[in-house]
Amino acid sequence: MLFQDLRDYQILFLTLFLVLGIGTRDWTVRPELILIAIATCLITQWIFSRGNQSKGDSSNSSNSNSSNSNSSSLNFSHSSFANLDFLNSNLSIRSALITSLGLSLLLRADHWTTIAIAGFFAIASKFIFKVGNKHFFNPANFGIIAALILTNDAWVSPGQWGEDWWYAMLFLGAGGIILQKVGRWDTTAAFLGTYAVLEGIRNFWLGWTWDVYSHRLINGSLLLFALFMVTDPRSIPNSRIGRVIWAICIATLTFILRNYFLMSTAVFWALFLLAPLTVLFDAIWTAQRFSWSSQGIGDSILEIRD
Repeated sequence: MLFQDLRDYQILFLTLFLVLGIGTRDWTVRPELILIAIATCLITQWIFSRGNQSKGDSSNSSNSNSSNSNSSSLNFSHSSFANLDFLNSNLSIRSALITSLGLSLLLRADHWTTIAIAGFFAIASKFIFKVGNKHFFNPANFGIIAALILTNDAWVSPGQWGEDWWYAMLFLGAGGIILQKVGRWDTTAAFLGTYAVLEGIRNFWLGWTWDVYSHRLINGSLLLFALFMVTDPRSIPNSRIGRVIWAICIATLTFILRNYFLMSTAVFWALFLLAPLTVLFDAIWTAQRFSWSSQGIGDSILEIRD
């Protein structure tokens, strides 16, 4: 049912942001490229999910043949797994759709093949780069970096939202609804707080006016990143202390890359480069892993859908 899963809110808000950007900011986004992003992400998700399901079915079949005395119990378990797979097949669609909307909001390209490459690598990263059945790269971010590295016509426009304050209020309001439900405000606060302090110190040191400072902070793309990308609960550290330190590290690297290496895409590179720290922090500070499911279905079932 709609809005029974928190990702339904994400899909709604990201879709509204995309419509808003096209309608009020006159983005030159070709509708067919949005469709390519959605189709590529959904197809890739389906292919990898089916591949993982086939492995699981093969393993179950092997176990069932090992003992005839437990065949009725094993058949029941296999039937239950199939039912859960059916009930949760829409969850993989939600995740893939969120990734495709994120790519459509942030990534620009001249050719459809570039968008397809980004969509494929975004979804594939969830299944390839995993430790303990947990992926540690943000899918949309990985797709963006893959497109920037592998193609010649991909780019990201951090200033595409301009500096109108009402965009910032809209993003904060929408993002706040999700973060309040998910419980990941600590990550956003640590990232934005650290970045704001570093920019403030630099602004004061150089003797610039506070207009320059506000110009660097009131940025739609930065807020979208802080509210919807760096807070992805399935790929960031599980523990609160791990998330806070992780977000501080990303904010610091973003500041360095943006101001001393003059990289307009610094925030995306920072997340990409430091994403593997999630594995280390999860090992140091253990905590229960986040699950989107509110129906009590075990992670062992859901993780192959991620």
